[in-house]
Amino acid sequence: MAEGKKLDRKTGSNPVSTEVEKTRPKPPSSIRLKYVKLGYHYLISNAMYLLIIPLLAASAAVNLSVLNIQDIVQLCNHHLKYNVIAVISCTSLMAVLATIYFMSRPRNIYLVDFACYKPDPSFECTTKLVLEKVSTFFSEESVTFMKKVLQRSGLGEKTFAGSLLEFPPRFPFESARKEAEMVIFGAIDDLLAKTRVNPRDIGILVVNISLFNPTPSLSAMIVNRYKLRGDVVSCNLGGMGCSAGLISIDLAKRLLQVQPNTYALVMSFESVTPFYYAGNDKSKLLTNCLFRLGGAAILLSNRYSDRGRSKYQLTHTLRTHKGADDRAYKCVFQEEDDEVKIGVTLSKDLMAIAGEALKSNITTLGPLVLPVSEQLLFFATLVAKKFFKMDVKPYVPDFKLAFEHFCIHAGGRAVLDELENNLKLTEWHMEPSRMTLYRFGNTSSSSIWYQLAYAEAKGRIRKGDRVWQIAFGSGFKCNSGVWRALKTINPIKEHNPWTDEIDKFPVHVPKVMVL
Repeated sequence: MAEGKKLDRKTGSNPVSTEVEKTRPKPPSSIRLKYVKLGYHYLISNAMYLLIIPLLAASAAVNLSVLNIQDIVQLCNHHLKYNVIAVISCTSLMAVLATIYFMSRPRNIYLVDFACYKPDPSFECTTKLVLEKVSTFFSEESVTFMKKVLQRSGLGEKTFAGSLLEFPPRFPFESARKEAEMVIFGAIDDLLAKTRVNPRDIGILVVNISLFNPTPSLSAMIVNRYKLRGDVVSCNLGGMGCSAGLISIDLAKRLLQVQPNTYALVMSFESVTPFYYAGNDKSKLLTNCLFRLGGAAILLSNRYSDRGRSKYQLTHTLRTHKGADDRAYKCVFQEEDDEVKIGVTLSKDLMAIAGEALKSNITTLGPLVLPVSEQLLFFATLVAKKFFKMDVKPYVPDFKLAFEHFCIHAGGRAVLDELENNLKLTEWHMEPSRMTLYRFGNTSSSSIWYQLAYAEAKGRIRKGDRVWQIAFGSGFKCNSGVWRALKTINPIKEHNPWTDEIDKFPVHVPKVMVL
């Protein structure tokens, strides 16, 4: 899809469509229903103002109508003259209560800026290269299977990989450490250059990576490189899958609530170099096809003075864990095959479990973000089904009324298709996720930041816009992060991985690619 074929921000439609779509008449009933729903939404959302303001105005008018100026002056003089102590006491009490209220409120968390790492073009990994590398070490059946997966994966021909270029690596552990240094230092260097923050001012450091956990830890590696101060609160999260990026954000948020006037640096990264599966178990071969090189560094602040230069404010984080269910716990599982080769098994139940986790997550998130109009419709259908035994479909809330932008973890084409259908999203809303999968592949926990960078590079982020980041991970987990834009992002002033090629996107990604 060429740049001229942009999708409309609100409707998700393509203005340059086929001739059939141009001539196809729209049913008047659907148009009427659309405006009825919009009218209902605005009426319910503003019902409080429409009802309370006229009542208050009428009440004030009635009370003032029976008083004249002399009555008001006499009333004020009488109370002020004989009730000075009461006035002072009430004023002091209000001041104390206001102080307690403001001191007990959670601190606002601001996202100052973030940086996504873009590897050197020498790390570009084409589908042809993947098949050439694996053909020597895998059976013909496995190679055929991987080819079919790549054809339907949604990945393009310019993703980046470190492990495949020199497969199998002669020194896997050393190669993984060098890869980690390249990505982590590259992302953090870019972030510090953009924010101009002194590393000594960083009081919290959270690093998440699932598979590669060296000693000393990657968080210690960052402390050593940037000479962070001795009392920095350092956390290194491992084995938490692709949703660990939002877990890191949630952890940093909690730490910022108890450590005032400081910065938190979050680093999301995954290295698959030492864990590239070299066996022939099909359930473990999927990760070889989808995962690619990438990482993101995020700088958070609880300083009010940083609000003016920050891009976003964190409004909600929500974590859903289904690990108590054995089936969910085993659906993404690292283990050895019959030939004692380690790989990550993806079970056939993965999509069903992801759907259950998503349902639990949005059921809790919905009341926090959805307008009252959507909550009433959901409640009404629930009552009709449960109490009146009516044969009605469960109402799926329209999350497009709660968010302008969706950053859905680019785990694979099937994941994106499933969430597009479940949440009833449009092509426009899914574009950042699909283009990230196409251009960078599955970069694990950092993929949601490449998607936000895409929206910024397209000039889509406006002041007040709400962004929903959602990711899935082993365990099994579904995590959400909600942000509100504090400013309109000017793409001309931005520098991110999409900057030098954003005019080429979006592109058409066929259901099956010819290899």
